[in-house]
Amino acid sequence: MRNYGRIIQDMILVACDEQDPKNKEAMILYIAQCMRQKNLIWNRDQESGTQRIKDDICTLSNGRLNTDFPAFEEVMQRKVEDPQQRRYNANNRYNNRKDDQLKQ
Repeated sequence: MRNYGRIIQDMILVACDEQDPKNKEAMILYIAQCMRQKNLIWNRDQESGTQRIKDDICTLSNGRLNTDFPAFEEVMQRKVEDPQQRRYNANNRYNNRKDDQLKQ
């Protein structure tokens, strides 16, 4: 599970200790989104499926976190944007503005 990094592991430990169920679900959703982003960065060739994220959360939390709630499935079905592609598009917009200013 090295591809997730120490911060994800620490976040999972904090979520395990959370007492409020709503806060715990929100933490699990955030952790799952972060894990999807990390998988997208490190494993471009393969899409990280919902089941893999569930299994990894269960493994890292030693079975203390439950991902069987409707909001989890809903969030995991959303399309994830490639973070590196977003950065490239932002640079293009900046460069295009510079080119427009030079033309005037």
